[in-house]
This record gives sequence, C-alpha cells and structure tokens, in this order.
Amino acid sequence: MNLFEFNLALPITDPTWVFFLVLIIILFAPMILGRLHIPHIIGMILAGVLIGEHGFHVLDRDSSFELFGKVGLYYIMFLAGLEMDMEDFKKNRMKSVVFGLLTFLIPMALGIWSSMSMLGYGFLTAVLLASMYASHTLIAYPIISRYGLSRLRSVNITIGGTAITVTLALIILAVIGGMFKGTVDGLFWVFLVAKVAFLGFLIIFFFPRIGRWFFRKYDDSVMQFVFVLAMVFLGGGLMEFVGMEGILGAFLAGLVLNRLIPHVSPLMNRLEFVGNALFIPYFLIGVGMIIDVRSLFTGGEALKVAIVMTVVATFSKWLAAWLTQKIYRMQSNERSMIFGLSNAQAAATLAAVLIGHEIIMENGERLLNDDVLNGTVVMILFTCVISSLVTERSARRFALNEDTQPEDKGVKKTMEQILIPVANPETIENLVNLALVIKDTKQKNGMIALNVINDNNSSENKELQGKRNLEKAAMIAAAADVPVTMVSRYDLNIASGIIHTIKEYEATDVVIGLHRKANIVDSFFGNLAESLLKGTHREVMIAKFLMPVNTLRRIIIAVPPKAEFETGFSKWVEHFCRMGSILGCRVHFFANERTLMRLQQLVKKKFSGTPTEFSMLEEWGDLLLLTGQVNYDHLFVVISARRGSISYDPSFERLPAQLSKYFSNNSLIILYPDQFGDPQEIVSFSDPRGYNESQHYEKVGKWFYKWFKKS
Repeated sequence: MNLFEFNLALPITDPTWVFFLVLIIILFAPMILGRLHIPHIIGMILAGVLIGEHGFHVLDRDSSFELFGKVGLYYIMFLAGLEMDMEDFKKNRMKSVVFGLLTFLIPMALGIWSSMSMLGYGFLTAVLLASMYASHTLIAYPIISRYGLSRLRSVNITIGGTAITVTLALIILAVIGGMFKGTVDGLFWVFLVAKVAFLGFLIIFFFPRIGRWFFRKYDDSVMQFVFVLAMVFLGGGLMEFVGMEGILGAFLAGLVLNRLIPHVSPLMNRLEFVGNALFIPYFLIGVGMIIDVRSLFTGGEALKVAIVMTVVATFSKWLAAWLTQKIYRMQSNERSMIFGLSNAQAAATLAAVLIGHEIIMENGERLLNDDVLNGTVVMILFTCVISSLVTERSARRFALNEDTQPEDKGVKKTMEQILIPVANPETIENLVNLALVIKDTKQKNGMIALNVINDNNSSENKELQGKRNLEKAAMIAAAADVPVTMVSRYDLNIASGIIHTIKEYEATDVVIGLHRKANIVDSFFGNLAESLLKGTHREVMIAKFLMPVNTLRRIIIAVPPKAEFETGFSKWVEHFCRMGSILGCRVHFFANERTLMRLQQLVKKKFSGTPTEFSMLEEWGDLLLLTGQVNYDHLFVVISARRGSISYDPSFERLPAQLSKYFSNNSLIILYPDQFGDPQEIVSFSDPRGYNESQHYEKVGKWFYKWFKKS
C-alpha cells in the first residue's frame, strides 16, 4: 500500500478539507472580485453555487453549513440591531413605520395579483408567496459596516422598516402554517399575541439589566464575548419557541444590548471580526449551495416563475423606496440606499419557501411546488446581486461626499493626540475606554500611553511593571483598531515626565486616573495635579470610575459661570457629546442661565444628534444641590478651571471637600479645559441683547496666551 496515495472523491466529506476549502473561498473571493469592483458578498454566493450539489458538487450542504449558516444569519440581524443609532432611530421612527408598511403592503398587493393572474396559483399560495416578497434580509449590511455608514438616516429607516415588515411577514407564515395544522381558532390568535407580547417584554426588560450586571461584574474579554453570543441565541431560541422566526429574537437582542456595547470598543470589534470573518461568509456560501441554475433551462414553468418572482420582488421594493423618498423629500442616493438594503431576499424568504414546500394541501399538491422552490433560490441570487451592487455604489457616494465635505470656514481642525499615563494597572482599562469614546473616529492617528520612571526611585521591578502597563493599554486599544504609541521615559518626577511628553508628542488632551480607594482630596488636587496644570495649558481629565464605562446610564455635567469663554469650551462639549452618542446615554448640563444659553446654541449647531438636557444651577459653589440628580450608575463631571483663568472662581477651593463628602460613591471626572490655544479656536457667540461678550474675552485670552508664551 502506498503511504502517499491520495483518493480524491467528490463530494469531499473530510472535516479538515471541508473547512479548508471554505476558508480558501472566504480568503480569495474578496481578492478576485475586488479587482473587478464587485462586492465580495456576491462572490460568496457564486462560490456556493459552484461547489454545491447543483454545481460541481465539491461539497455537500451538510450539518456544518446549517449550523454556521444559522449563526451567520443571526449575526447579520444581531449586528444590524447592535449598530443602530438609537437616537436617530427615535427621531426617524415614524419614517421607519411608514417605510415598513409601504415595503410590506406594496409587495403583498403586487405579489397576490401577479401570483393569481400571471402564475395561476390559489389564494393561500399567492398570499404566502407575496409575504416572501414583503420580507427581506439585510444581506448587504456588512457593506454599510465596512464604510462606517451605520448611522445614516436612510440606513436607520431601512433597519426599522425591516423589523416591521419581517414581523408582519412571519406572522402570515405562522398563521398559514397553523391553518394546515388545524389549530387556527380564537384561542390560536389569543395565544399567539400573548406569547409574542410576553416574549418581547421579557427581552426588552430583562436582557439589558442582565447585560449591565454581567459587564459590571466580569471584565474578562472572552467571557463577555461568549455572554453576548449566548444572549443572541437565547433571544432567537425564545422567539422560535413561540412559533416565530429566531432572526427576530437576534435583532431584538442587538437592539437591547446596543447601549452596553459602544460602537468604538474592543468587544464590538471582536463581535464584528468573528461574524464577518467566519459566520456570515459561511451563511452566504450555504445560500449559494441550494441554488439550481440548471432548472431555468430544463423547460416547464421554472423560468417563468423565476422571472415573475424576481421582477415583482425587485420592482415592489424599489417602489416602496421611491414613495418613501417622495413623501419625506429625501435625496436620490438615500432612495438608492434604502432600495439596496431592502431588496435582498434570503432569511425569512428561505424559511417561508421551505415551510410552504413541506405543506401538503387537501388535493395532494404542495402549497409551494418545486417550480416555486427553484424560482425562489434564483430570485435570492438575483436580488442579492442587485442589493449588493446598489448598496456598494450608494455607500461609495456617501463616503465620497463625507470625505470631500469642507471644514467650517476659518476653523482649522487640529490633530488629536490623547495622552494616558498608566501608573496604576487597575485603572488602565477604564482610562483607555474613556479615551476611545471621546476620540474623534475620523482621525486615524492613535493615542499615547506613557510610563514615567522616577530617576531617584527606579528599580528593575518598576521598569517591568511599567512595561506591562504599557502593553496592556496597547492591547485594549488595539482590540478596537486604534493604534497606541508606547512611551517609557525617565524623569525627575511624574508630573515633569507628563509635561515633557505632552510637548514632545504634541498631545492635545491628558487623561489621568485615580485609584478608587485613594483619598479623593489628595489624589485630585495633590502635587501631581497642581504641577501638571501649571506646566500645560492642554485639556486635562482626572477620572475615577466605579464601574465600566459602557455601563453608565447618564452623564451629569456641572458647568461654572463664564465657562463658555474658555478657549477649550467647544472642545470639552464635543468630547462629552461624542461620549453620550457612542454610549447611548443622555448628557445633562447644569449651569446658570447665560452659560446654558451658550451650551444650547453650541449643541444645537454641532451636536444635535446627542440626547441632551439643560437645567438651571443657581449656586455653583454648593454642589450639594446636585446630589439628588446623580445616581450610582451616572457619571458626574465637574468643569473646573485653572487659577487665574477667565472662569476661575474662589469656590473652586471647596471642590475637594464637597466631592469627597457628597460624591465619594460616584464615578467622577474633573475636567480642566484648554486655557490657551489658537485664536480661531475661541468660540464666538452673539448675545441677543446686542453685546458680544465673547469678543471681550477673546482679547483677554490672547493677552494671557502671549504672556504664557513669554514666561
């Protein structure tokens, strides 16, 4: 016997070679089709056609494709819910409802008419076939994720409409399936509505609370990843348990976990990576393997059915997108995006046709015959191709328009560099996560992790510990695809090392931490903070977190009088508005009447997408008034000021005692804004009473800046 004998038998059944071939397809499909400017999603489906039993029959559609395919299908719906901008969805919820009803009713009407008049099917067959046209799968959503366009209005409208139309289509499927089981009566409707309502309440009410508890208690990255997957499949399993499709449960799980998994976070990066690298491609290849292209050329009704199904499904989805555009006066590219995302038929369509194919009517015929089955898989191929091409083209247009959008005239966008000293290993993760949620994602430059070694008190152990701290910070940021520059330096003291690094690396912001068990007075306003604030005019955040950043529910910001006249006013407002938007939590400003007016003007002009509230704070010197507003799961932010700056007040001297007494059990940030900077960075406001006070303070700021440079 030849030890090197290799018996090539098709289809290949050895798990090692099956998995190897799938990985080769996932690897080379984007490479080959990328040169042809064709979305790689199409390549996965076409590869499935070629290697499936209706192609060269290299592989069978075995249990591995069913398992990984179902995981990939759940992943698509889960990521769609997870990446939704909930605030934009709330703003566009009526548009989503209107589009959801249009994209359901129009395909239903055209589908019933075409099936009965053109194909000669009965009423129940026509209704089920029309429900297949009405439902759609966000098969092209990975394209949106790749371009970073998940927060577009058109995308959120489409995702919201998807939830509505898929729910209605699956209810029709459940009703028709129940009719042939002899179970449709008054109790059937009562039980269906009761089960779905109870399950929806269970997922919406309990899943976020369970998730928040788990993330606060366990910070291991592997455990968090497995927990999220378990919640996704729990939602899908519960939905299947009540007779609905599991994709709805996965989508709901993504919606309710949305606020606990920030878009810019290591956990989000891991979820997207695993799904896009393995599970979703597996699903797409599996869809291609059930398509029989040869059935179109064997005569009979298959070709006619396939053409009618494809044309009706595509035209009805385009008509729904066109009507939505006209009703809300949207741009043509927004219509293309809505149509591209909503045209693909895959998940619920496959479920409906397979279930309908198994139903035997009283006359012995199948509710959906073989012609419909073959026509469905061909329709899936063409609608997925159209969906991918249209979505790719529309996404490119949006990306180009976003990239070429001019900056505000007269405002020079500075390059952002956030410096994070990493002396305490217990605070590194929270500090890096804080930097990730305030960082401008459009700027590709990363962050700086700094370890300062005291010249007078250095040892080998401290050097090794400092190196481990830097590596930990770099690993956390790298998991979110953010590069980190690791800096280790010797200096006379920590403050001097930080100040020198700020100058050498042109850092624009400093985030330093506080051990939660340290004395709050000594830590916040000790020698390190005082020396650092005297040595740099850059924004400094001193943070203490009692829980992970992603589990915070609200940001409370106490703003002193005249804070709007500091150079860094707009900058710190942008940071916290961006933080609130990413975390999905409300930002609540407390200030006097004049400062609130400035805050409202700025937020409305630049950060209108962030959920905000504004309340009066009459007595800045007594923070006891805010104790009733700050709960244990809120972040309390105090905007302070350096001595001698425009907004400095003698009451700042009482801040340490007040924070230590009233807010020792809260997560805190003390922020010192930029004191000096380029003249064009100063925000100008026009007072409705005619006096432009900011011009006066701009002159004062320039004088301070010149004095600082000379000294």
